[in-house]
Amino acid sequence: MNIKDFKSGTLRQEYQYKSFLPEFINHTFTWDDPQINTMLENATRALGELNAFTRIVPNVDMFIQMHITKEANTSSKIEGTKTEMDEVLIAKEQINPEKRDDWQEVRNYIDAMNTAIKELESLPISNRLIKNIHAILLNSVRGEAKQPGEFRRSQNWIGGASLATAYYIPPHHNEVGDLMSDLEKFLHNEEIFVPHLIKIAIAHYQFETIHPFLDGNGRIGRLLITLYLVSKGLLRKPSLYLSDFIEKNKSAYYEALTKVRADNDLIHWIKFFLEAVIVTANNGVQTFQNILSLKQEMDTLIVGFGKKAHNASKLIEFLYQRPIISISEIIEPLEISKPTANTLVKEFESKGILKEITGYERNKLFVFDRYLTIYSKN
Repeated sequence: MNIKDFKSGTLRQEYQYKSFLPEFINHTFTWDDPQINTMLENATRALGELNAFTRIVPNVDMFIQMHITKEANTSSKIEGTKTEMDEVLIAKEQINPEKRDDWQEVRNYIDAMNTAIKELESLPISNRLIKNIHAILLNSVRGEAKQPGEFRRSQNWIGGASLATAYYIPPHHNEVGDLMSDLEKFLHNEEIFVPHLIKIAIAHYQFETIHPFLDGNGRIGRLLITLYLVSKGLLRKPSLYLSDFIEKNKSAYYEALTKVRADNDLIHWIKFFLEAVIVTANNGVQTFQNILSLKQEMDTLIVGFGKKAHNASKLIEFLYQRPIISISEIIEPLEISKPTANTLVKEFESKGILKEITGYERNKLFVFDRYLTIYSKN
């Protein structure tokens, strides 16, 4: 099918409302638009450069965890959570009780992504995997009563206070199983020839249009983009997340999805998606360049610790994974005594590596500010 001939679906009369029933997508897509070719080439090149940095950066998995943390926070923020990046990185008991539900939602997203990446080693992207990570996402949070790990068994809607005032009404729940089965087949069908970036762009649109869960559809849909790219080898590590671009261009994102449903304009959506990949991958490259620069500077500083260089090196590696710490939190992982931990943190403070952020006499927290700023800035 040529993309310009794509029919997104039809409105179907239900009891006192109309739902949107999308067409199946498990077939080949072609296009005549040369701009898509150019954008696809640029997006693929940008992903290649990002992949190169995941090979260059030593112990890259330490930094990937911070990528996942940022994505979890940003993706959750799109859905209305109010947690900031620095709050996600500290223990739950240190969070204002009023914000702990938001904190837990972000932590669940981190757990869901880490679990999914692990499961990809033995389980392909499938409805089973999607349900597994959805159950983790909604565990012990506000959506826990909305069928975690199960496709919905009732009608949902987007926007408005009820079906009567809804902005968009997804397909009837009786259609979800067949639609998600078609989506799964599309992702794995090797007899159709669609570039992976185009395929996941179409699949993301279709997933959000089906809206198969009662809650968490946006977060799962965005998470699937990264999982697909990793599973197909376009990403060596889960280093590309589009949520930051989407959050900054939220109106354009929703408008692009709506234009497909309302006007069958799949071309506009694909261009938006490819632009998101290009910008995000380029930002990712900049992030890794900044990390390498900072790491080289820190390695030089560590040499100046003399006999304490071994413990200082262990602490800096810990900070790359946990850039906000208390003294008690480093004692066990670094295998040092409390007095040694105190002395080490004070030296890190004196050299400007760590900064105390609470102002308390006790229960102090210290931040590796320059490192955290790399993720906040990009």
